[in-house]
Amino acid sequence: MDSHWEITKESTKVPKLHNPLFIEGLPGIGNVGKIAVDFLIEEFNAKKVCSFFSYKFPHSVFVNEENLIEMPKIELYYKKFSGKKTKRDLLLLTGDIQPIDEESCYTFCEEILTIMKQYGSTELITTGGIGLQTMPEKTKVYCTGNDTTLIKEYMKKMGIKENIFGVVGPIIGVSGILLALGKRRNVKGVSLLAETFAHPMYVGIKGAKEILRVLEKKFAFGINIDKMSKEIVELEKELMEKTKEWISEPKSMISAGAQPKKKEVSYIG
Repeated sequence: MDSHWEITKESTKVPKLHNPLFIEGLPGIGNVGKIAVDFLIEEFNAKKVCSFFSYKFPHSVFVNEENLIEMPKIELYYKKFSGKKTKRDLLLLTGDIQPIDEESCYTFCEEILTIMKQYGSTELITTGGIGLQTMPEKTKVYCTGNDTTLIKEYMKKMGIKENIFGVVGPIIGVSGILLALGKRRNVKGVSLLAETFAHPMYVGIKGAKEILRVLEKKFAFGINIDKMSKEIVELEKELMEKTKEWISEPKSMISAGAQPKKKEVSYIG
């Protein structure tokens, strides 16, 4: 079956990566995961591995500041750390959109898992926001995944105490399907989900910061979380302008996430 995905590699050869950890951050409610991963890409000056194109992308383009049209994109980056052999390298997935239907979501996740294997990555983290109807006073981070031992390890080392069961229902989109298909391919993974305000125009900086805090607590990458201020806010203003344009698109485009277990709580990847 045709996977629908055209992958364009960068001309620069990717060096051999040390036990790379894959982190996904595609758009969703508050764009929490995307903000966190975009910050990691900027902070570490990560290099592009490849970009993804599909004829199942939305039938819309953006107009950029140079008055030129710009297609939505999904891109994969890498960061190789030098000097410390114990520090894991990174594969970082970001983009303007999520796959827009069930088939393209599944085929995209299969492509990602294949690429992970090619670079020797056997562990993944997906990220996202849990949308609340009111602004959270203190942002909590929840953890789920496809391996019980790994979930317990993350929760213990990151200081996550809250159980996610009963908070959200089914997770829809890449954040969930990547973990599900990963289990079929013996790739262990977790999803880190931070509380955020559910308004479609809200930028989830606080939730993204909390996800970065728990990542730093476990992996000690050297993330300067305090830097997430002016530059990231400017980047996300641009992203939210794009998001406004997508809101008029079919509902399937922006419904990635989980159905709520409680009326006041829902999650979108």
